[in-house]
Amino acid sequence: YRFRLHRNDLPGKPDIVLPKYHSIIFVHGCFWHQHPGCRKATIPQKNASFWEKKLHRNQQRDQENIKALKMEGWQVLIIWECQLKDLDELMELIKKSLSGKVK
Repeated sequence: YRFRLHRNDLPGKPDIVLPKYHSIIFVHGCFWHQHPGCRKATIPQKNASFWEKKLHRNQQRDQENIKALKMEGWQVLIIWECQLKDLDELMELIKKSLSGKVK
């Protein structure tokens, strides 16, 4: 696969861009992007209001970037930090995404 890393001319500066497949892969940290249902997606108790605001803004920005990319015709895949542990499952997810079976 031919790919580009961190293309800053696209919304969100995607981690991996596969131009031939018109696909984008973001690799999100579970804490920083607040992966729903993940044990790593916690809010620190110290200065909680700051962290809630900051992490909520990260999620909003992610949604804005994904929407803009889809409007440009890109297929977007998000891989979460916790998914990196099971490489076989991760490879299946990527294969399905590149074949257009996952949105």
